[in-house]
Amino acid sequence: MSISHTFENPILNSAIKKTWRRLMPFMFIMYFVAFIDRINIGFAKDAFAADINLSNEAYALGAGIFFASYALCGIPANLMMNKLGAKRWLGATTVLWGVLSALTGFVTNEIEFIILRFVLGMAEACFYPGILLLASIFFPNKIRGTAIGIFVLGVPLALTLGSPLSGALLELHGWLGKPGWFWMFVLEGLPAAVLGLVCFFYLDDKPSDARFLTAEERDALTNQLASEQKSAATSKVSDALKNTRVWHLALIYGTIQIGVYGLLFFLPSQVATLMGTTLGFKASLVAAIPWAISALGVYYIPRYADQFANKRVGISIICMVASAIGLTISAYAGPVIAIIALCVCATGFLAVQPIFWTFPPQLLTGSALAAGIGFITTIGAFCSFLAPNIRVYAEKLTNSASAGLITLSLFTILCAILIAFLGKTYNK
Repeated sequence: MSISHTFENPILNSAIKKTWRRLMPFMFIMYFVAFIDRINIGFAKDAFAADINLSNEAYALGAGIFFASYALCGIPANLMMNKLGAKRWLGATTVLWGVLSALTGFVTNEIEFIILRFVLGMAEACFYPGILLLASIFFPNKIRGTAIGIFVLGVPLALTLGSPLSGALLELHGWLGKPGWFWMFVLEGLPAAVLGLVCFFYLDDKPSDARFLTAEERDALTNQLASEQKSAATSKVSDALKNTRVWHLALIYGTIQIGVYGLLFFLPSQVATLMGTTLGFKASLVAAIPWAISALGVYYIPRYADQFANKRVGISIICMVASAIGLTISAYAGPVIAIIALCVCATGFLAVQPIFWTFPPQLLTGSALAAGIGFITTIGAFCSFLAPNIRVYAEKLTNSASAGLITLSLFTILCAILIAFLGKTYNK
C-alpha cells in the first residue's frame, strides 16, 4: 500500500505519507466490511426466506428498496458530513448500519425485512459517498486515484472472500438454537459497529485538524489542497446540481453501475450454467475468480492513471471498452474463454471507478463537492436498482439468455462514449 508519486516539497511528501499510513488501511477495512454487509443477503436467501416465510416478491422488493433509500439520502448525507465532520458523521452512521445489518438476524416476517432494508439503505448512503468525500478532503489530486483504488480493493476482496466466509457462518446452524443466517448477519454486522466507534477516536475532520501531522505538515497539505480547489468551477450547492458537467459525470457513473450490478447479481448463476452444474460451493469458488483477478487491475490501473494523469480519460475509455468486449464474449464462449472474458469485464468495471472519482474534485469544492458526490452516487444507486431488471427484461423480451449480457455491453459502450465527451478537461 505504498504511494507511487511524490511532490517537490519534502514536507508535503512527509504529510502525504503519514496521511496515507493513517487513513488507507482503515478506509480499506471499513469498505471491505461494508461490502460484506451489502452482499450477504444473497448467500442466506433460501434458508432465510424459508424460515420467515419470505416470498420471492418480498425478497426482491427488500433487496431493491435498499438502493431506493440509498438514492434518497446520498446528497443530504454528504452535506451533513461536510457540516459535522468525518469523525462524528462517519462514526455515528457506521455504528448505525452495523447495528442494522446485525438486526437482520432478528427479522421474523416480510414487513420487518422490507422496513429494515429500507433503513439500512439510508444508513449505508452515509458511508460510501462520505468515504469518497474524505479521500477528496485529505489527498491531493495527483494521488487521489491511487488512494481511492486502495479502498475500492475492498470490493473484489469482499466478493472473493464473502462466499466462503458467509458459507462458513451459515454452517453454525443450530448453535444456541439459532439458524445459520442469524449468526451470519450478527457476526458480519457487529464489526461495522465496532469500526464506527473507532472512527470517533481515530479520524480527523480535515488536514488542518490532523493530530498525526506536525504544524508544518498540516500547513503544507492544506495549502496544496487549497491551491487545487481554486481551479474548481464552483463551491455552491445549487450551482453544482444545475451544472451540466455534474449531470454528465452522474450519467457516466450510472452506466458504470448498470454494468457492475448487472454482472454482480448474476455472476454465480452464470458460472454455474457454464459449468453445467447447480450453484454450490464449487461454482461459488469459480465465480470468485473474476473478482480475485480484478483486484490486480484495481491496484495497478489507477496508479498508472495517476502517474500519467493526462491519460485518465483515455484509460477510462479502454477499461469500459474492455468490459463491453468481455461481456459480449462471455455470452457466447465456452466455459474457459467465458471465465477469462468475465475476468477482463470485472477488472474494467472496478478499475475505472477510482479513476472516475478523481474527476468531481477537479470541478467542485466545499459543500458543492459534497453535494456533487452525493448526487452522482444517488444516480448510481438508482441505476444499480435498475441493473438486474434491465438484464432480466432483455432476456425475457428476446427469449435469449445472452441478450441480457449484450444489453449490458451496449450500456457499457454508451458509458465509454460519455467518457470520451469529457475531452481533456479532467486529464490533469
